[in-house]
Amino acid sequence: MERVATGFQFTEGPVFSRIGFLLFSDIPAERIYQLERGELRVFRQNSRGANGLSFDRQGRLLACEGKAGRVTRTEKDSSLSVLADRFEGKRFWAPNDLVYAIDGSIYFTDPMPRQAASDPAKTGFSAVYQITRHGAVRLATREPARPNGVALSPDQLVLYVADSGADCIRAYDISGDGGLSGGRILARCRRPDGLKTDEAGNLYVAAEDGIAVFSPEGKLRETISVPERPSNLNWGPGFYGLYITARTSIYFLPGRGPGTRTY
Repeated sequence: MERVATGFQFTEGPVFSRIGFLLFSDIPAERIYQLERGELRVFRQNSRGANGLSFDRQGRLLACEGKAGRVTRTEKDSSLSVLADRFEGKRFWAPNDLVYAIDGSIYFTDPMPRQAASDPAKTGFSAVYQITRHGAVRLATREPARPNGVALSPDQLVLYVADSGADCIRAYDISGDGGLSGGRILARCRRPDGLKTDEAGNLYVAAEDGIAVFSPEGKLRETISVPERPSNLNWGPGFYGLYITARTSIYFLPGRGPGTRTY
């Protein structure tokens, strides 16, 4: 495992572009950074607390902006489009992580802050939402106590949600219209955060003790030690190797994959 960048406040949301660079968030600094061939630069200032990141099929950046309470897309001309900022007229709390599906829809998590004061302008619950390919925002599930990371199985028939409020990974079957059913606890681990799957169906979960690797059936196969506590992870060039965000640093672990292709 190699530390490829350090000196940040709290890193999150790594995503590797098909054209050869890594993007990741530094949440307290409100910046998205770009790392390419060892060169680091600021990709976006004033990121509005950007957390989880992904790309869509066209290579446009998707971001959960926690401070702004919305999900955005960066267009080819660098302008921002707001894809979701409310549900049934109520604003979101702080969208955390997201995953882009092959049908063009997006699943994202919105955990209600612990001990949050009542706010009539906002939803009164934690939830997972779906932005359909037509742009509609619909509730996918309210079951997780504190939904965090979110990922798709290789065949895109199962959605995995890290429930950091219940110390478990939940799995849901995805119907033809993108709705969720058959919710179940697949595995348990301490304070799961971001997660990804590989093409064999294994889950890689950023958790309290490192990167926990589970089989498709939920059996713990190994725990990969990380020098700092990890928050999230994603696949590297060609969906091989793992980039890991861990507090003040970014790490790269070669020799893993191939990962599930979602964009």
